[in-house]
Amino acid sequence: MSNIDRIAIVGAGVAGMALAILSAKQGYQVSLYERDSQVSSMGAGVTLWANAVYIMQQMGLEKELMHLGGNPRFMRQFNQQGVLLGELDIETMNSLSGFTSVTILRRDLMNILDSALDGLGVERQFNCTITPEAIAGLKQDFDLVVGADGRMHSVVRQVLYQGKITPRYQGFVNIIGISQMDEASDNAIHDYRGLGERFGIVPVAPDVCYWAAAWSTSMDKDRPLSGWYEEMHRRFLGWPEALQCVLSSYDKASLRAIFVHDLDPLPYWHEDNLLMIGDAAHAPLPTSGQGACQALEDAWHLVRILAEEDELDSALTAFYQRRIEKASATQAAGRALAQGIFAAHSEPPASVSDISLEQLTQFWMQGLAVE
Repeated sequence: MSNIDRIAIVGAGVAGMALAILSAKQGYQVSLYERDSQVSSMGAGVTLWANAVYIMQQMGLEKELMHLGGNPRFMRQFNQQGVLLGELDIETMNSLSGFTSVTILRRDLMNILDSALDGLGVERQFNCTITPEAIAGLKQDFDLVVGADGRMHSVVRQVLYQGKITPRYQGFVNIIGISQMDEASDNAIHDYRGLGERFGIVPVAPDVCYWAAAWSTSMDKDRPLSGWYEEMHRRFLGWPEALQCVLSSYDKASLRAIFVHDLDPLPYWHEDNLLMIGDAAHAPLPTSGQGACQALEDAWHLVRILAEEDELDSALTAFYQRRIEKASATQAAGRALAQGIFAAHSEPPASVSDISLEQLTQFWMQGLAVE
C-alpha cells in the first residue's frame, strides 16, 4: 500500500463523493471541500450504464440506486417527424454485462452518495473556495490532494498546467430539465434527431423524466437565458407530441442552458502529490453517455491502485496508465457522435441499430474486475 494516510478531495460531485466513500472505507482520513453551500447536483439526470452500476455495487449502494432510479428497456431513435430510425435493446445489454442500466435524477444520485458518507468520518467543508494558493497549502497538509472539481473551472487543472489548458467549445448548446410525463410511457429512452438538432427524453419513473434539447449555435453568454428557452420552444414546436408534452410540463427551476465543452486528452493528470480525476481530467461530451460512469470508474480504480502500489508517484502514474486509453476513447466517441448530429452536413444521422451490443458492453466493462 502506498504510504499515505490523509487525502484531500476538491469538489463534491460524482467523482469526489465516490472517491471520499471508497477512500474512507479503506481507512484513509478524508477531507472533502466544496465551493457551493451543499453537495453539487448540477444537471438534470444521468444514465448509469453497466460499468457505473458495477461501481455502485462495489460501494454497497446498488439497492438505493435501484429504488430511486428507472430501468429503461430500449433506446429508440427517431427523426424530427417521429419516424422510428432504430432501436437499441438495453435489456440485452444488461444480460450481456450482468448489470441493469439505471436512469436517475442527478439530485437523487448525489443524495445517495451523500448519505453513504454518514458515519464514515469524512470531514465535509462547504462554501469553501479553493484557490491555487490554497492548493499549495493542501499539498503540505495532506499526503494526496485530488481535484474532482469539474470540467470548466478546475483549480487543480489550472495549477497542474499553469492555466494553459482550457475546455473546448464543441459548437452546440444543451438545455436540460425535468418534466412530468405520461404514465403510459413505453419505458424507453427516446432520441429525436434532425440536422443540427437533437432532443432526448429519458424516463426515470412512470411519471418523471429528464430531457435535453440541443442544437448547433455560436456561444453567446450575453444573451439572457429566457432567450435560449424561447428559442428552444420555437425550434421544437413542430416536432412529435412526446416533446410537446415534456415542454409543457417541466419544472422551471430545473432548467439550465449549457454551452457544451470537453477536453482534449491530456499527457498527465498528476504532479507530486496533486492529482485530478473525473471531468477535471478527461471531460467527455454528454453524447458519450459516460461522464458520470467514467467518474465513478476513476474513483474505484484510484483506491485499488493506492492499495497495490508502495510509492505514491508510482501509484498515480499507474492510475493514469490504466485510465487514459478508456477515458480518451470515451471522449473520442462523444465527439464523433456530436459531429454526426451538430456539424453542418446533409447526411442522415447514424442509427443506434448499427451499434454492436457485444462490442459496446465489452468496452464499457473493460478494466473492471467483474467476478
